[in-house]
This record gives sequence, C-alpha cells and structure tokens, in this order.
Amino acid sequence: MIKEFRDFLAQRNMLDLAVGVIIGGASTTIIKSFVDNIINPLIGMFVNAAALRSLTFQIGSAKFYYGTFLNDVLNFLLTAVIVFLLIKFIKAAIPTKEPEEKVDERLDTLKEIRDLLKKEAN
Repeated sequence: MIKEFRDFLAQRNMLDLAVGVIIGGASTTIIKSFVDNIINPLIGMFVNAAALRSLTFQIGSAKFYYGTFLNDVLNFLLTAVIVFLLIKFIKAAIPTKEPEEKVDERLDTLKEIRDLLKKEAN
C-alpha cells in the first residue's frame, strides 16, 4: 500500500496539482497587493473612483458592491495566469521520458511462425 501511495504521489498530474496549489497560495498575497496598489488606481483614473472596490450601486435599501467582485475576479485571473505560466515553465524545464515500448514475446513468436509458414508455402 505504501508503494501504491508513493506511485500515486509521483504521478505527473499530482505533482502539477501540488505545485499549482503551493505557488498559487504563495503568490496570492503578491497578486492581491499588485491589483490593490497598482491596477486599482489605474482603473480609478478612468472611472473617477479611488479604487475599484469603491464601485457600488444601490437599489432601494440594498447596496451592491460590484467593484469588490470585479477586484476579486481580477485577482483570480492574474493568479491563474501566473500559475499557468509557472507550470508551463516547469514542464519545459523537466525532461520527459518517452514510454518504453512493451515487447510482447507471444506476438513475436506468432510473427516468426507466420514468416516460416510463408517461407514453406513458397
């Protein structure tokens, strides 16, 4: 069972997932800071708001903070792009082994018999 678990952890997809989770979690703070401190002021210049988070609309007594939602979507998209690029870089940096072709001895034996029968028929 331990060998099966080790093999499961060593699968390429599992390693990709682990790297994605770790890098994504570690980079979230940096990306959030980038969006809040760089992107939001740039957007704010065009929408006359100090920050994207301050964009709201009100219907009756309900206030909708669509700017906060847009800010979170932007954080997610930047995190996804960075994780994608890191995984792509890691895959390019790690050489992959081509699977070895399994040789079926029975098939080879049958081919030899076929060839011998053809030779005898001629």
